[in-house]
Amino acid sequence: MSNSEKLLQKLKSYKRTPGSFLVMLLVMLSAIITFTILIFLIIYILVHGIPYLKPSLFSLHYTSENASLMPALINTIIMTFLSLLIAVPFGIFSAIFLVEYAGRGNKFVGIIRLTTETLSGIPSIVYGLFGMLFFVTTCGWGFSLLAGAFTLAIMILPLIMRTTEEALKSVPDSYREGSFGLGAGKLRTVFKIVLPSAVPGILAGVILAIGRIVGETAALIYTAGSVASVPKNVMGSGRTLAVHMYLLASEGLYMDQAYATAVVLLVLVVGINTLSNVVAKKLTKA
Repeated sequence: MSNSEKLLQKLKSYKRTPGSFLVMLLVMLSAIITFTILIFLIIYILVHGIPYLKPSLFSLHYTSENASLMPALINTIIMTFLSLLIAVPFGIFSAIFLVEYAGRGNKFVGIIRLTTETLSGIPSIVYGLFGMLFFVTTCGWGFSLLAGAFTLAIMILPLIMRTTEEALKSVPDSYREGSFGLGAGKLRTVFKIVLPSAVPGILAGVILAIGRIVGETAALIYTAGSVASVPKNVMGSGRTLAVHMYLLASEGLYMDQAYATAVVLLVLVVGINTLSNVVAKKLTKA
């Protein structure tokens, strides 16, 4: 059957059900609008930022003259690594417990899910105030990368838990039954059969978490601080790229550098997402 014949058949079916045709138009219109907005934002950032990507912007030391983003870029990578190091193990193991070990209809599981959904809806400024009161003040860590990383870890934990939980649920029960039938135990089945099959879905959650870490400002201003340098250790204060861009724009004196920072931030997020997709495909093939 040719494409023209298939199109005619679809048009005939839409005549019989005009409601379906209306829904199809709305879906296509929504997709086109979303894609157009995304392309517009990317082009706008690139046009305003690329002309100001100068070598001085990538100096290792920040000054009021060069407004270098390099210290903030290094801090962003460190912050992302620390936050994921804390949140990913807790999120994955919690999801494994909820899906593989907790019984269905368990009230405790219901409480955990309600708590996770509540945590995911809390504004980031509230996380920032909590991090300042608990990690910065009560724990005595001061404004530091570690305080910011723990605050961000709490923020992204619900996201990683939910995506991992859905990824584990999507693994067919036949995989588990086949493993049990071959004599494998529960633990071996989970870590050798179920978890590797759910890796693409888990990495999708990690990618979303990275996007939230890289773009976060409110929580980090109250916990990691805004010092424009790379600290000697994780107990030192430092700003990330998003905080750097926000401070440059709020001062009003470095708008060109702020747009250039936005370009670097965009490239960083796209690069991390691409790398994560490549890793997911390789792990799936393996």
